[in-house]
Amino acid sequence: MAPIVARLVSKTKPYLVPGKLLVKELWFEVPLDHAKPEGPTIKLFARSAIKYERPIVEPKKETKQRPYLLFLQGGPGFGTPAPQDSSLSKYMLDRGYELLMLDQRGTGFSNPISAHTLARVGGPQEQADYLKHFRADTLVKDSEAVRLCLTQDFPPEKKKWSTFGQSFGGMMTMTYLSFAPEGLRECFITGGLASLDKGPEEVYSTTYQRVIDRNRAYYNKFPQDVQAVKEIAEKIQELGGERGVPLPTGGFLTVKLLMTLGIHFGMDGGLDVVHNFIIRMKADLDQFGVFSHATLNAFEQDGGWNTAPIYTLLHEPCWCHGPGVAGRWAAERVGQGIEGYQWLRNDWAGPASLGDQPLYFSGEMIFPFHFEACSELAKMAETANILAQYDEWSSLYDIEQLGKNEVPVYAASYNDMYVDANLARITASRIKGIKVFETNVLFHGAIRSKPDEVFRELLALRDDTID
Repeated sequence: MAPIVARLVSKTKPYLVPGKLLVKELWFEVPLDHAKPEGPTIKLFARSAIKYERPIVEPKKETKQRPYLLFLQGGPGFGTPAPQDSSLSKYMLDRGYELLMLDQRGTGFSNPISAHTLARVGGPQEQADYLKHFRADTLVKDSEAVRLCLTQDFPPEKKKWSTFGQSFGGMMTMTYLSFAPEGLRECFITGGLASLDKGPEEVYSTTYQRVIDRNRAYYNKFPQDVQAVKEIAEKIQELGGERGVPLPTGGFLTVKLLMTLGIHFGMDGGLDVVHNFIIRMKADLDQFGVFSHATLNAFEQDGGWNTAPIYTLLHEPCWCHGPGVAGRWAAERVGQGIEGYQWLRNDWAGPASLGDQPLYFSGEMIFPFHFEACSELAKMAETANILAQYDEWSSLYDIEQLGKNEVPVYAASYNDMYVDANLARITASRIKGIKVFETNVLFHGAIRSKPDEVFRELLALRDDTID
């Protein structure tokens, strides 16, 4: 089959934004199913950015096209930031790239997924079949189709592009290196060297241990929260009964949903974010005996579960690396067998049963209860369960191809609760020619919180030599 080339639907005139960036907006059209190019299509949105320079004398010739740097967003399920809000603009544009911020299908402005848009597809089975086209393998095909569209008239040396993948974007990078390396000049990966051949159960068996480490760090820093968290949990049960305390948009605050605050633990300042919620919730109870509307609204908005449904619907499928692997709610099944996560069991006796032991928060894990407690996700519960049982996924990686890789790859690996450092080392050992900066003093979101350190090390890997 001939390579699919995206159709450029529209492109705006460049406009200037603060930070001296010249931005264009682009819309593309690609097949829903790349194996059926004559079938239904979807639209993709992107912004490109170059550094704006105002010369003393305007050049007579139009500036030559810069080589592209494609940003691969983390998630899955989140749109890309505007160029002026991305650290890549500050650190990479001066090096001569044109930055392309492409919203992956189903995110941002690119055919965004929601309960409403899925309902237009059909019932739960039709929705699940539709969402099977939204994993990393298809996102890579979209990216390659866009590259072929944008570079049709480029000289041969500029047809390839560079990629920068954060977190899930790093997983996408390894899929790209596996199946379409001919389109890549170089790849940067931050916090995304995920396991290539371990399924959801094996991955969660490892990451739960990292989450437990962060729970211990949390309660060591805030020992008063051992009791405070349990008091809040008991009050949720008292006020909300089996269903939970009603949330402003129709969901329910349950003990289980409270414990998902631990997803913050892997980020800079994450312990303090969770502690601030605990202070706030306990203050409400001490002063009013109930949770205020403002607190419940802040809690509900913090999770973002209702606004990025791909993150929950396709999270475990990210770890389903090929045929025969299904999620089957692995995070719940693994957690139920770990001491400290009794609250995941149906026969849990409640906070009082823990004695002096703390309630452990969960990390980056998705559970069936998300589709009960979150108002938007509840509308997609049956769809989620169909996806959880599905085991005919296409392969996400070609380990043999990665072993003979010729594309330069530069990676940063962190003290990471989300992508285990030990598994990351194994993955790096399987990618020929990769250069890795590894540190235990930066967290998963360092590209945002400490970009000076990340870009300094990554670009040193690219530009310097290791003797």
